[in-house]
Amino acid sequence: MSNFEQDFYQTTYSIDDHSQAYNYNTQGGAQYNKQYHYDYAQQGGFIPPEMIPQQQPYTGQIFQPTQTYTPTSADSVYGSSFDDEPPLLEELGINFDHIWQKTLTVLHPLKAADGSIMNETDLTGPMVFCLAFGATLLLAGKIQFGYVYGISAIGCVGMFCLLNLMSMTGVSFGCVSSVLGYCLLPMIILSGFAVVFSLQGIVGVLLTALIIGWCSFSASKIFISALAMEGQQLLVAYPCALLYGVFALISVF
Repeated sequence: MSNFEQDFYQTTYSIDDHSQAYNYNTQGGAQYNKQYHYDYAQQGGFIPPEMIPQQQPYTGQIFQPTQTYTPTSADSVYGSSFDDEPPLLEELGINFDHIWQKTLTVLHPLKAADGSIMNETDLTGPMVFCLAFGATLLLAGKIQFGYVYGISAIGCVGMFCLLNLMSMTGVSFGCVSSVLGYCLLPMIILSGFAVVFSLQGIVGVLLTALIIGWCSFSASKIFISALAMEGQQLLVAYPCALLYGVFALISVF
């Protein structure tokens, strides 16, 4: 055991050597630190409080650009109130008073027509009358909506060309369509009779001829008053009678 301890502790390591080496490293480290150490305390100095700039507090002022335009109020653009605005139906071009006056003019052939009202482009009444005419034909078992609108379009184009050739002032296509559509009202009465009675007899022929004359006379009267075509009512009534005769054939047969 003693031999093992002597062999185990036998080495060239010395405690004195280690302490010297450590002291050497310590001295070297001290010299190194002393050589490269920077003293920050020498650079600073005492600064009096009055030399320190005071920070200005935020006062809350916001930059506002100068106004280069004058704002307009909504009242100056759209009116002072909603009471000054026209009704919605008037803006859409639907005037029930004029529709009623045109309808009475057609139903009363001997009544004088107002040219200022009849010269308006109003298609509300004609569309309603065309639908009513097709509906009465449908009640009689005749689905003729396509023929009604097709014949109406062709007749309006033909009358538009004819009236522009005959009149000095000229006429718009909307005015021609409006007048021919309003004068279709007596034809609705004829198609209403066709639902209940047969119009292929003598009575039916006479009633059909009366309705055709009624429609053509009312249309020619309105065109003469609106276009100032005095003395030409028979010339205008003849093509109108041909157009309404086609509608009468659809109602009878």
